[in-house]
Amino acid sequence: MTDPIARMLKQNRLDRVEVNREHALGVIDTAERHVHTARVLAGTDDHAMAFTAAYDGARKALGAVLAAEGLRVRPIGGAHRNTGTAAAVFVADEALEDFEWMRQVRNATEYPAVDRPTATSQDVTEAIDAAEAIVAACARHVRG
Repeated sequence: MTDPIARMLKQNRLDRVEVNREHALGVIDTAERHVHTARVLAGTDDHAMAFTAAYDGARKALGAVLAAEGLRVRPIGGAHRNTGTAAAVFVADEALEDFEWMRQVRNATEYPAVDRPTATSQDVTEAIDAAEAIVAACARHVRG
């Protein structure tokens, strides 16, 4: 099996950039704030925004890992999926596996369709827990 990072670079899904640890640390701080915001919003009837806050916290934490490794996802189709895939190469934690279902629910919530339900209060609860675990795993990697 080929190295996923090398493959993604070759497919132009990732770019090499200068390692930016300070930026990565700032993004981790932002990700932690987003998860806190999701917890606050969970007490409202705005399930979409609460879910999105949790999702964005997880997504940004994954992006922080890439910044710390000198990588950036290119803004092409599947960029969020690529972020999760690439970050998982560096952070060996089961928590990152939850990002994929979160991504799918976020897409269904952002772009609703009859056959794809939007985020529910149960999704929000589960997403906050998942995002908290993802952010914590990524923070350990970035803060090292």
